[in-house]
Amino acid sequence: VQLQASGGGLVRAGGPLRLSCATSGRTFSSSYMGWSRQNPGKEREFVAGITWTGGTFYADSVKGRFTISRDNAKGTAYLQMNSLKPEDTAVYYCAARNSRYSGPFDYWGQGTQVTVSS
Repeated sequence: VQLQASGGGLVRAGGPLRLSCATSGRTFSSSYMGWSRQNPGKEREFVAGITWTGGTFYADSVKGRFTISRDNAKGTAYLQMNSLKPEDTAVYYCAARNSRYSGPFDYWGQGTQVTVSS
């Protein structure tokens, strides 16, 4: 399975950003997909996940601001981030699991940097 994340960049606090995760090598529609983020010296933390039927999960820190979605026909997952805060600054990784259901991820993309300026 290959995951290619894109869409990161520099944005001002309060602004939006949309991340994309293109997949190949596995039936996307049967995979639980998600996003995590990490800063240097810190553990990677879960941000959002979406099941094959569209059920969603969010970290408390992003609820109401971030929206995860997927397009099974395109094999792509998205993370729409609104009302961004400086503490959202991190490298964001898309991930996939060998299951339709939520749980630990098995595959990771290369990461895309998101920087939110105050």
